[in-house]
Amino acid sequence: MSTIERLPLSVDHIPEAKRSVYDAEPILSARNLVITFGRVIGLDGVDLDLYRGEVLAVIGDNGAGKSTLIKCLTGAYQQDTGDVFLEGQPVSFKRPQDAREAGIETVYQQLAVIPALDIASNLYLAREERRPGPLGSVLRMLDKKGMKERAGDSVQKLGIQTIQNMGQAVETLSGGQRQAVAVARAAAFGSRVVVLDEPTAALGVKESGMVLDMVKQLRDSGLAVILISHNMPHVWEAADRIHIQRLGGCAGVITPQSHDMGEGVAIMTGATQLAS
Repeated sequence: MSTIERLPLSVDHIPEAKRSVYDAEPILSARNLVITFGRVIGLDGVDLDLYRGEVLAVIGDNGAGKSTLIKCLTGAYQQDTGDVFLEGQPVSFKRPQDAREAGIETVYQQLAVIPALDIASNLYLAREERRPGPLGSVLRMLDKKGMKERAGDSVQKLGIQTIQNMGQAVETLSGGQRQAVAVARAAAFGSRVVVLDEPTAALGVKESGMVLDMVKQLRDSGLAVILISHNMPHVWEAADRIHIQRLGGCAGVITPQSHDMGEGVAIMTGATQLAS
């Protein structure tokens, strides 16, 4: 059986209030992930540790392997070699549904919401609940009232004030509100990890701020969050640590306190290397 060893982790630049997060074992880890697509190297021996109660940003130029890394962690791809661990135990996700059942939810840049359905139906998409008793077990009737109530609770827990009516069709919502629905769904069912792929892409300043507030709320609720983003100000605002992908490998892991945006971009583009 594969075993996992913790990566060297410096907390020197992490705020004192956050250092206790890293005393525990990582909730999700990857070791020496390698995947190729013909002659193209997608990942070249990538390691990663994610801790409960932190936002780990993953940045990198186009083709650096960000999406490939996330897809290996969430079952969309199967790596050629390397191991993935969930709470210290080796796992092998053959499909995204396996990762979802293990408590890992992913919100992709192309939102998987159904515009014609209402908010509650989107939150419970493919997880519809039946009414209690014979009405559900025999007549297979859905518990629409209960799902709306629980959907409202999920939205309120994230502090989303702009969405009130769970019966409102998603097609009537703004881009930021639709993103909020997708994040609320991930938060409702992601018991361990929530992965957000470019959650603020194509959003305005106000709506981006709302989404970043939700990201922080997820972290503060104890979930582990992976944030993929090209928006460096958003990364430096929300992330606790920053994993930098370059040419299929990991160029280093930094924090917003240890490096500024210019230094992070320089490492990402290869203009400078992170001191070992």
